[in-house]
Amino acid sequence: MPETIPAEELQQSLFLLDGSALAYRSHFAMARSNLSSADGVPTGATYGFASEVKRIIDNVSPKWFAVVMDTKAKTFRHELFEDYKGTRQKTPDELVEQLPYIKDAARVLGVPVLELDGFEADDIIGTLARRAEADDLNVFIVSGDKDFMQIVSPRVRLYNIMKPNVELVIQGLEDVREKFGVDPDRVVDVLGLMGDSSDNVPGVKGIGEKGAKKLIVEHGSMEELFANPSENLSPSVRKKLEEGEEQGLLSKRLVTIDTNVPIDVTVQELLYGGPDVAAAIPFFRKLGFRNFVEAMSEVADGPVDDDVETTYTVVKTGDELEVLLSRLNDAPLYSVDTETTSLNPREARLVGFSFSMQTGEAFYVPTLADPPVVEDPPMTARGTGVIDALRPLLEDARPAKCGQNAKYDMAVMRTHGIRMRGLLTDTMIAAYLLEPHQRERGLDALSLRHFNYVKIKTVDLIGKGKDQLTMDLLPVEDVGHYACEDADFTFRLAERFLPRLEAAGLRKLHDEVEIPLVDVLADMEATGVRVDRRQLKDMAKVLQKQADALEQKIRDLAGDQSLNVMSPRQLGILLFETLEIHKESGYKPKKTKTGWGTSQAVLEALAEDHDLPRLVLEYRSLVKLLGTYIVPLPGLVDPEDGRIHASFNQTVAATGRLSSSDPNLQNVPIRTELGKKIREAFKPSGDDSVLLAADYSQVELRIMAHLSQDETMIQAFQNDVDIHADTAARVFGLESKDVDATIRGRAKAINFGILYGMGPLRLSRETGLTMDEARTFIKRYFDTFPAIQDFLSGLKDFTRQEGYAQTILGRRRPIPDINSSNGMLRSQAENMAVNTPIQGSAADLLKVAMCRIWRELGVRGLRSKMILTVHDELVFDVPNEELDRVQSLVRDLMEHAFPLDVPLKVDIGVGSNWLEAH
Repeated sequence: MPETIPAEELQQSLFLLDGSALAYRSHFAMARSNLSSADGVPTGATYGFASEVKRIIDNVSPKWFAVVMDTKAKTFRHELFEDYKGTRQKTPDELVEQLPYIKDAARVLGVPVLELDGFEADDIIGTLARRAEADDLNVFIVSGDKDFMQIVSPRVRLYNIMKPNVELVIQGLEDVREKFGVDPDRVVDVLGLMGDSSDNVPGVKGIGEKGAKKLIVEHGSMEELFANPSENLSPSVRKKLEEGEEQGLLSKRLVTIDTNVPIDVTVQELLYGGPDVAAAIPFFRKLGFRNFVEAMSEVADGPVDDDVETTYTVVKTGDELEVLLSRLNDAPLYSVDTETTSLNPREARLVGFSFSMQTGEAFYVPTLADPPVVEDPPMTARGTGVIDALRPLLEDARPAKCGQNAKYDMAVMRTHGIRMRGLLTDTMIAAYLLEPHQRERGLDALSLRHFNYVKIKTVDLIGKGKDQLTMDLLPVEDVGHYACEDADFTFRLAERFLPRLEAAGLRKLHDEVEIPLVDVLADMEATGVRVDRRQLKDMAKVLQKQADALEQKIRDLAGDQSLNVMSPRQLGILLFETLEIHKESGYKPKKTKTGWGTSQAVLEALAEDHDLPRLVLEYRSLVKLLGTYIVPLPGLVDPEDGRIHASFNQTVAATGRLSSSDPNLQNVPIRTELGKKIREAFKPSGDDSVLLAADYSQVELRIMAHLSQDETMIQAFQNDVDIHADTAARVFGLESKDVDATIRGRAKAINFGILYGMGPLRLSRETGLTMDEARTFIKRYFDTFPAIQDFLSGLKDFTRQEGYAQTILGRRRPIPDINSSNGMLRSQAENMAVNTPIQGSAADLLKVAMCRIWRELGVRGLRSKMILTVHDELVFDVPNEELDRVQSLVRDLMEHAFPLDVPLKVDIGVGSNWLEAH
């Protein structure tokens, strides 16, 4: 029977709405309504979607809420099975047209929209559900999709508003068992056998839902069914299974929700704060949703007006361009934006530039207009005339310029021979500094949030999917209005943000670190790093053989050739019921309604005494490395220059740290042998060059010593002693010569662990100390470093009072849950209050060093290039003849990036690949 949940429990839960499913349902439910806006845009699906989202908000008032959407990109399932979802009908054009409005409807109602290329909404929902569950939160998945039943647990349930003629159904564990006859972790076996025609998941031909349930109930898993089919099976069923084994196992993988999606969002960031009334009223007014406008007006602080007067001009002649150039040269500040044919700046054709130097006025200069604005010189590419005319203006540092995600525009210009200078502000970066708690920093979201203005959607201009056009194929007037709008609102945002940065004490960080860093990162991305594709492909073959051998060895040890090594359920039964290996070591396993725990921590505890869990850990690590790095990396190499051009993200991490994508270099393992093999494939640009890696040593501890002003720790760093051995000697009252590796390791664990809220439980787990010993160790630690304990308490008190944590250069991170009544969330927030000032300050220092080194390399005319940054490390491609000079320069500028009361220390390595240099 469906569950009944107390209202107070619903309110204290995370709601994850399957947005793509609701969008489809809303479209077909409203298909006959013929709703449309005044300018003819269909709005039925948007209205239905917004109504359901608002109904959840009104009925439940969830504490955390997110809408999760599919993207048009193919996923890993398409790589497994090319025809995955191949039988689905084309998404109706009316729905495609409304998808941007559907997402904006959620946003103005205050609900963040999450999506990630390469993964389905199901995978993101599954990942966030498991994360929240691990934090002891209840989760409700708003969906009617039976596939979600595989992740139902005591804390994860389905909140189904999508059944026809039914108000609401809440489904939990018993509902899963009633429907499928098995626990949630076996649902994928049933689904894999029966297949799913709607997603073109083949299943085993001739096995339906009823038969699939019966077979899995009897055999326990699909693998066991294929390996040891019951003698009671009829010949026809046996034949179906023999012929369909491969398809069945494939189908199981297709229907399995990935709960380890690399999406950078925490539950705290999904805290529901109510609708954005100022943005919602003009948005719903534009769509003609009067009841929504009235509802939002009732809670508005005052009248809202979205009327915006604009004068947008498309430049058509050389004379008009000369007038514009003169005005831009006389302006104290102007915005610049580019229109292109691709999101990849290395591939994009430049279609036009847009400029604005005052609110409400903007100009578009097409590069490919017919007739051209400026004639192209003979024997040159189309558009060269306009680009040549604009180059002196853009390459001059004066007047000052502003942009939105300017790194992209600068990269495009660079590809077309322009090196833009004079960037005063980037509105995306300014928003990141001023509003780090807001996830949406695109121009559409910022225009909506700050000016209540709904911009033209890119998709409205170029379309989606197979019918998508590129900007060069559209009428110049249409592109011109869109481009002018971008430039206009970028200028408006810049004028709004600059004084706010000053008032918040963030202008120095903005002017001297974040904006100069745009040039640095753009140059690093353009340069790229050479990667040996052949080495990676050869490595993949070798490691796949190793993985296969490991898998067979595990099965041999288990005495079960049908064992699915990646199945937590099967592994748990094997370890704790069949072999009972925990009894030998005295380990006490935990069992929930979904099975035995087999996390990495559990296996590590068992691996001390048994080979089987140790081998499983090795196998998991190897499979993850293959799938995440070694196999995908060769596909990211640019065939023209043999280099990977990663994107370095400046506005993602809340602490201020840089991240990277395509590939995510931050997650390449450093200490494992397999991780080292990956780094070995990263090479210098040529035989006459080397890679130089410079890594801050213990930078976070040094920052803690400086900020806490603990005299004992400051003295240790000033004396350049082994900080961990020194800590151990002081805490235990030993002579330095008597500190062995074990005692030093315990001191190291607490030195770093203190930054992340380590208590006695975690310390005992990581060091082998008993709980009493761990408590005593921590007490002695704070007795030895009394100022550190006061400092950490002070950080928490500051955050409780101010609502944010702050770094050494003034970067702020709002931490609202520091005063939460929920103990778990409050504890997490306290850890953030401690960690952010230290980790964020380390990020500040690294960025300062990057800017100074990049500038100095240019001033000195050196050919060496900064090419990578990972955590506290910088990597350079250095010609041999420049090595001594660059090594000295890098060390000096990194060690003097910021004046501290303790010396900064940098370890430098050089080699013929990244591994050797690290």
